[in-house]
Amino acid sequence: MYIDSPGGSVTAGLSIYDTMTYIRSPVSTVCLGQAASMGSLLLAGGERGKRYALPHSSVMIHQPLGGTQGPASDILIYANQIQRTREQVNEIYRRHLNAALGEERYSLRDIEELMERDKYLTAQEAREMGIVDEILTRRVKKEDADKKKE
Repeated sequence: MYIDSPGGSVTAGLSIYDTMTYIRSPVSTVCLGQAASMGSLLLAGGERGKRYALPHSSVMIHQPLGGTQGPASDILIYANQIQRTREQVNEIYRRHLNAALGEERYSLRDIEELMERDKYLTAQEAREMGIVDEILTRRVKKEDADKKKE
């Protein structure tokens, strides 16, 4: 799945993520340009070992955004819902980042702190954090790939 996204609806993004995890085929993700907000979650949600970024790509993570207006009781309902969504998103990041790193480096509290404000990452920083597994720099020639297999 090629991702060049400034982000978007959390519910739409989670439906894509759920589909990625539901289907049997492993989903490879590639960041082209940017993977921000929900785009970064989809990038991280790719199959372990098959999550890539181009060298000059950027990744941005942050907590879910939203807003509402109306009676205080409705605002409280919305605030509770967005908090539940935030917890779901944080758990998804925690699970994928720790799996990619092969260790429990991030607690939920760590993820909450990382997501508190917009955090922009280079491709290299995204790899170090565990959002992507590899930075694609050059396409391998077929004959070089065949030699590698031997």
